Amino acid sequence: MQPAPIKDVISFEDFEKIDIRVGTIISVSEVEKSNKLMKLTVDFGDHTRSILAGIKQERDNPKEIENKQALFVLNLPEKKMAGEVSQGMLFDIGYADKVTPCLAIPEVPVPNGSRAG
Repeated sequence: MQPAPIKDVISFEDFEKIDIRVGTIISVSEVEKSNKLMKLTVDFGDHTRSILAGIKQERDNPKEIENKQALFVLNLPEKKMAGEVSQGMLFDIGYADKVTPCLAIPEVPVPNGSRAG
């Protein structure tokens, strides 16, 4: 893989606007109207959210990520896709570089809702 060029510099204040948190993926289910999306139900400690992720074709068994902690971006606007609403974004590694994507996970278990940054 050839690493991509570094993106334009942003201010620390801009970085602080991104709300990245740890959540536990409670369940992974099919999105009937999509051949790419799976619906993740994620526990963030004080609430759960439905997050759509394009992982259906990236993994032999998308359900293998159930009960795993991962990083998510929470303060994006809700987005309706394939008849479902996504309330955030899975923060995975590799997709943009055409590398088999993997979860960005904490090194050790941490409380759901813990913030990154």
